Amino acid sequence: MASYFQDYADLCFEAFGDRVKHWITFSDPRAHAQAWHSYDSRWRSRQGGLVGISLNCDWGEPLDISDPRDVEAAERYLQFCLGWFANPIYAGDYPQVMKDRVGRKSMEQDLDLSRLPAFSRQEKSYIKGTSDFLGLGHFTTRYITERNHPSRQGPSYQNDRDLVELVDPNWLDPGSQHLCSVPWGFRRLLHFAQTQYGNPPIYVTENGAAQKLHCTQLCDEWRIQYLKGYINEMLKEPLLDHMRLASETVVPTVCALCVLIAALLLTLLLRSPR
Repeated sequence: MASYFQDYADLCFEAFGDRVKHWITFSDPRAHAQAWHSYDSRWRSRQGGLVGISLNCDWGEPLDISDPRDVEAAERYLQFCLGWFANPIYAGDYPQVMKDRVGRKSMEQDLDLSRLPAFSRQEKSYIKGTSDFLGLGHFTTRYITERNHPSRQGPSYQNDRDLVELVDPNWLDPGSQHLCSVPWGFRRLLHFAQTQYGNPPIYVTENGAAQKLHCTQLCDEWRIQYLKGYINEMLKEPLLDHMRLASETVVPTVCALCVLIAALLLTLLLRSPR
């Protein structure tokens, strides 16, 4: 799939690169790295653009900040969410906590190898550093507490993390699939990304809430407050000194195999003899 995505990315670079200067790729470290290297070697000198990745993550706050187990669980929540894809790009490998947890659970499930694929030394070197900016999508926050899930329950993302996500009943719920409005969590996630990944340029690529009620007139005061709260958190110091806000980012993002297949067919059609 990574090679197909590179073909699609090259087609986009060739067709739109004279106008598009910000590119967001695919949430797979290998596919992303191939597209980044292709742009860096073939197109950057002519087009002068930037290639990054956009990842979605909610903030995980320890339920009991004085309990080391909850603090560790909240850190694990972030590593399994954001670190899963960002860490290979900025550090060259999956987060250590993911490798340890998934590896141990895999052994307990009588598997010969970890369910988390391992990067070769060459792959680590190839993937690390392949991002001109980090795109972040964020919507809400969860309280996190430690909870051991027995391995016999079977392999799953939830089982591997050994934690539980909770919601404060006092948080404003806009009625959008439990996406409670928690602006302070946004600020903490941005600070985490800055410190965790070496203060990269960060573009906020996704935020907001769906319409709460069906209205024939303007009636979304609650959504105005949601956006106001999140934007205000982003604009506070010291984040403001480091944040780069993208007001115009064209996104040829592929997030499903069916779109990759369609892109491949388009590539073949455009390059076939007429």
